[in-house]
Amino acid sequence: MKKYITSKPDVMGGMPCIIGTRIPVEVILYRLKEGNTLKDLHKMYPWVEIEKFEGVLQELASKVNKLNDDQTGLQTQASAG
Repeated sequence: MKKYITSKPDVMGGMPCIIGTRIPVEVILYRLKEGNTLKDLHKMYPWVEIEKFEGVLQELASKVNKLNDDQTGLQTQASAG
């Protein structure tokens, strides 16, 4: 899977950002929560392709699923112990 999110100490204080930009992922999530669409985001940040926003969301969903799987595995291990 292509990586769309990066975090570097010297960019935005280490906040997770869209790769190749200084746009924090948190800002994108807030904008979506406010009701903006991916097309709206592209209008706000025309130098970022819609596909990149989609990739960010997919990467976040994948990370959440992995965290969920890890927690389920830990719960299963604790129950078996």
